[in-house]
Amino acid sequence: MIGLIQRVSQASVSINQEVISEISAGGLLLLGIEAQDTPSHAQKLAKKLLNFRMFNDDLGKMNLNIEQAQGALLIVSQFTLVADTQKGNRPGFSKGASHEHGLTMYNAFIDEVKQQTQLPDLHIATGQFGADMQVALINDGPVTFTLTV
Repeated sequence: MIGLIQRVSQASVSINQEVISEISAGGLLLLGIEAQDTPSHAQKLAKKLLNFRMFNDDLGKMNLNIEQAQGALLIVSQFTLVADTQKGNRPGFSKGASHEHGLTMYNAFIDEVKQQTQLPDLHIATGQFGADMQVALINDGPVTFTLTV
């Protein structure tokens, strides 16, 4: 399981030119799911995401996690994150999860984030698994990190 987290001042997901999810300041997580991923991977990545300090404190240091910064979270499935790009010029997707397994792990990850959050009112928005989505964002910083477990 691979996550690409971006600190954003706003982000949204649209399908067929209709916005289905949006957040203001917080984090946009693009989530790649591999064939061997398990609920344990979802649990570990959710913990890492919620504790990852990528928001500035009063001194401008990245010392705050998403909850401490009172940010929102947008989680979008992104199967291309698990692509093999080592050989040739065409990405390979043999490491990626099947549609069924990917959907199960995507939902398990979202459930883990909701269960592990210390803020019951943390705004968590999602994309639509398997859909052709358009993701719009304003990257704040820019700040972007790869999270793996």
